[in-house]
Amino acid sequence: MGNQTATQRLEEPAVKESTSSASTSKKSIVKKAVLKKAAVSSERTMTKKKQSSTNKIGINLEQTSADTDPLAFLEQTHPAVRSLLAAATPLSDFTSAIGQLSLRERKQIVEQALVIVQENFVHLPLKRAMHGVDPVQKLRLIQHRLSQAKPKTMGSESQFHRDMIDVFTSVRDLHTNYLLPEPFADKIAFLPFDIEECFDDEGKPQYLTSHFVPGFDHEYFKKGVTITAWNAVPIQRAIEVSADQHAGSNASARHAQGIDGLTIRALRRSMPPDEMWVIVGYTDLNGTERELKQSWLVASLTPNTGGVDANEVSINATCLGNDLQADIIQQARKMLFAPAVVAREKAREEARAADNFNQSTLSEQSAAKETEPGEVLETRLDGIFRAKRVSTPSGEFGYIRIFSFNIDDPDGFINEFIRLVEQLPQKGLIVDVRGNGGGHIYASEGLLQVLTPGEITPEPTQFLSTALNARICQRHEVDRVGIDLSPWVASLTKAVETGEIYSQAVSITPHEFANGRGQRYYGPAVLVTDARCYSATDIFAAGFKDHKIGHILGVDGNTGAGGANVWEHGLLSELLKVPAPADRQSPYKTLPQSAGMRVAVRRTLRVGESAGTPVEDLGIVPDSRHSLTKEDLLDGNKDLINAAAKILKRMPAYELSATVGQSTSGLSITATTAGFTRLDVYVDSRPMQSMNVSNDTHQFEIDLSEKAAELKLMGYLEDDCVAVRRIVI
Repeated sequence: MGNQTATQRLEEPAVKESTSSASTSKKSIVKKAVLKKAAVSSERTMTKKKQSSTNKIGINLEQTSADTDPLAFLEQTHPAVRSLLAAATPLSDFTSAIGQLSLRERKQIVEQALVIVQENFVHLPLKRAMHGVDPVQKLRLIQHRLSQAKPKTMGSESQFHRDMIDVFTSVRDLHTNYLLPEPFADKIAFLPFDIEECFDDEGKPQYLTSHFVPGFDHEYFKKGVTITAWNAVPIQRAIEVSADQHAGSNASARHAQGIDGLTIRALRRSMPPDEMWVIVGYTDLNGTERELKQSWLVASLTPNTGGVDANEVSINATCLGNDLQADIIQQARKMLFAPAVVAREKAREEARAADNFNQSTLSEQSAAKETEPGEVLETRLDGIFRAKRVSTPSGEFGYIRIFSFNIDDPDGFINEFIRLVEQLPQKGLIVDVRGNGGGHIYASEGLLQVLTPGEITPEPTQFLSTALNARICQRHEVDRVGIDLSPWVASLTKAVETGEIYSQAVSITPHEFANGRGQRYYGPAVLVTDARCYSATDIFAAGFKDHKIGHILGVDGNTGAGGANVWEHGLLSELLKVPAPADRQSPYKTLPQSAGMRVAVRRTLRVGESAGTPVEDLGIVPDSRHSLTKEDLLDGNKDLINAAAKILKRMPAYELSATVGQSTSGLSITATTAGFTRLDVYVDSRPMQSMNVSNDTHQFEIDLSEKAAELKLMGYLEDDCVAVRRIVI
């Protein structure tokens, strides 16, 4: 049975008559064994088999030796994560160490929650209308109860946290959160396997195991088994119950989070499970119904070294749009199921710190290497991108997965994306953003230009018109610490007179950043989304659709529907302290024991044909759907990629490449074109030439002034611009 340190096998015998004494003895043995191994996973065969013992409800218990360590398999994990996982503890040990917030500290937390919800929460009017909730009144009730309480009557800390989480969950906004204090802050609760949803030929959902922590081994519970029940509850109902505990903006988002919550909990955002272990009903690979008992485990999370520090006073911190829970779960999945990625990230981080990382060398090596279908390209952003050539019945195409936009260098992010896609087939690109909880808004909106010849209009954003938001913006009306909030000041100041609910709508991403590089990929693009796409990823999907860049293929009926810029409580506090002198009337106070809060502070609005429509709660509906299959889960998204490739094959592909050299009067240009009939040439926005072209290579010269800086080639099909190439002279 391999390394079965966390398993026991129990098989039900055929029903037979037995004496009372035999039954009592058998029950006693089973009871003692189960109690002794309460924290150890076990398995029960539901098919009836003949046993040597006679007992109507008897169970034949097959177990490991009494001194076996049920957590020993964690010591066999990858060296990059072994120290963290080997230090994991059963949930029962963790919950016994939970601290005690004082009555004064609880009052302070509620007071600060009232400040950010009333004064900063931009979606408060929308959430009150759409979900019929009043988080302000809920907080006031908690505040009232605390005012009447004494230290001995204030209730448990766990119940206080649940009450606070319930208030924030009620608004169905994954940006706006209560963040648990120590010892929860950097911890996850997990089971050593993952579950994903797929659909059979009749469209019925199935739930399969898809990943396991390295070292976990079981005779029957393996990749691809079908989950049928969870703690004796039918699996679909168990997911519904789990979904109700999450704050997704729509049913699809809550359903997706309900599945995630069965096996991984981000303890910064949610309370630990109530149960110490789960009983998983499943059908094994041979069709036999069985049960597995598995304890919840708690471990520290590997740090995300490349992400934005959300509490630092910086332009990056003010430009975040992310679902913190999604970020944590994705980081947890890397640690648990893809530790080699963690190892590569650590190695590159150490090389950069030692100045041994040479990006130009990586670019040269990658560009010179011809990749095979399925071969993953080397990247300096292992946890962000996975790019490869895919071979399908519709042809060979490029595929790039974007796991996150949470990066502190959006320029480097876009440059790396360009470097990767230029090595992939140019006849079509699959951009897969499933599970991407967002990140830096610059990175998401700045990426759109690479895929289209059109000009990108970044999404405008609005503050809630409150006196406190006006104070913050006025303090940063003059950019003295790298943050410029001046575009919103006038409208927030006038709101006192006009009664406007929201400020003027101004984009976070500068227009120049969103258009500074221009198009670099000329084939068609299909964007793959799901209900876990959130915030900056919602913004990316909205921009993709609003600028008509390509086709959106969804595995769910909607994205996560998160349309906002999120600020941490710590950042809000710091913004009233800098530049010096600090605002002595600031309502923000330090939260106790590393507790935290986040709030949606600026809402985003769509552009183009959907101009003015909020992204929040509405999301981005895909152009077509693909229901994930069993082959998708177990064979590298095979059917999903084939479905996307089939769409790409029907879409037009263009080509526009050029090399330039010096001529006697200016520039000599060799341009290769395909898919369009006219090529216009500009230098620094001034028209220089226009010529008819075909699918061929064309050579020509243009005059050039000494001060010329940029060459622009624009390909037209009839009157539509379909390809643009910009070259710095």
